[in-house]
Formats: sequence, structure tokens, C-alpha cells
Amino acid sequence: MILNGYETANKIKEELKKEIECLKQKEIYPKLVVFQVGDNEASNIYIRNKQKACESVGIIFELVHYKESITQQELENAIEKKNQDELVHGILVQSPLPKHINELQVFETILPSKDVDGFTSYNIGKLWCHETCLLSCTPKGIIRILKEYNIPMEGKHVVIIGRSNIVGKPLALLFLEENATVTILHSKSKDIASISKQADILVSAVGKPNFVTKDMVKEKAVVIDVGINRVENKVVGDVDFEHVSPICSYITPVPKGVGPMTIAMILENVVIASKNK
Repeated sequence: MILNGYETANKIKEELKKEIECLKQKEIYPKLVVFQVGDNEASNIYIRNKQKACESVGIIFELVHYKESITQQELENAIEKKNQDELVHGILVQSPLPKHINELQVFETILPSKDVDGFTSYNIGKLWCHETCLLSCTPKGIIRILKEYNIPMEGKHVVIIGRSNIVGKPLALLFLEENATVTILHSKSKDIASISKQADILVSAVGKPNFVTKDMVKEKAVVIDVGINRVENKVVGDVDFEHVSPICSYITPVPKGVGPMTIAMILENVVIASKNK
């Protein structure tokens, strides 16, 4: 069965739209500011999608765009101004940044209460300590879609391929919160296929097209494909969908799987931040 992230995200957006209408009656107008440096085409597409999503639910969207020549200090100063702006509830810095910019340091400049990507060490630390915080959007979206389809996580063996700070690590913590048993595989892991085949829930976030093949997946497993890869002008995931999907109980497609859920969670985090404010 297909886990339709596009439909689930639209359902969440309809709920958010109602919440935002209530906030506006209290004269709270949720606002997201996105910082972009340079003119990366993939970033342009992601930003347009975020803008469209914001406008569809009633979130004010502002893009702050700089040339690649901007210095680290200039970018941090610009973010600091938005930190101090009472009318801004969420701040997001679009990756990738130019090589002369320290990306981690830029993320740390964002006020944790406005960190709607959930990337600051403050929010990650809160997650480690099982405390309420703004959660990383892709991991949050994965947990949400599993819940929407009533897929049990408690006691299940979850295998995550990929250990990034954006997906793999925070996702492992969220699965632990759901009382799952978690294994993380990465580039130095041995016998990846034999371990992944033990998974009740298999998540791939490695960014390699068709990396997960049929022989790596257990019969009736739930497969979550986080990968977004371009192959011959076509977007494909990490999972060999054609051959893996027939043996799964559930699987996310690419596109219209995890991607729309990530954007929906950004919107939700903006609403949460505005309510906390």
C-alpha cells in the first residue's frame, strides 16, 4: 500500500488553515522568513514550494536573498535582525550555502524559538532530553505519516540507513520516543543488506538512486524513502520502487511521499512558534 504523503500533507494543511484563522482573530499573523544565498536551481524550486505552501494556509512568507559574495558576519547580522523582529515567528536558512560560509554556525545564529527547521543545538538537545521543542521537519513528517496510517511502531525493529544530523539521528530519537528498537546503518557499516532485511520499518536517507534493492527488504516491511535524486531528468528515491513495492506492506513513493510531509511540518512548526510567542 502506498503511503501518500501528498494527500496526508494536504489534510494537515487544511487543519493548519483553520488554526491560522483563529490566530488571526487574536491579531497573531504567523510569518516565515527564508534566507537564501546564491542562486542554486534546486534551492529555487524548494523555496517556491515553501512559498506556495505558506500562501495556501495563510502564513506570511518573506524571502531574503543575497549574492554568494555575502560574508559570514553579514549573514549572521541579517538573521539577528529577524530574531529581534516581533512580527517574525519562523526563520529558515536554505541549504546549500557557499563554501566560505560556516553552515552550522549560521544555523546556531537562529533564535531557538524561531528555528522551524529544528536544526539548532538547543532544539536538538531538547529532543535528546525528551523535552518539548521544535522538531526537525523530515523526521517529524515520517512519524506523522506512520501515525496517520495507523502503522504501529512500538516494539518494532526500525533500521535507518543514513546518520545525518538532519534526518538519521533525530529520526532515531523520535522512533525511540515511540518505543521502537532502532538500528542506524551508514557508509562504514558492514553487511548492510543482512541488517536492513531484519527491519520491520526500513528508512533510507542516503541520497543514492535505487540504493535499496529487493534483497535488502523483508517481506511485508514498511519502507520509507527519504531520497530525492535526479536521474535523466526524472526524480527518483533511494529505493528501487518497481521491485521493492510488491513485497512491502507499505511504501512511500518519490515524489509525493516524504517531501510534501516535510513542507507540511515546516508550516506546522511556524504555527507552533507563533502560538508559543
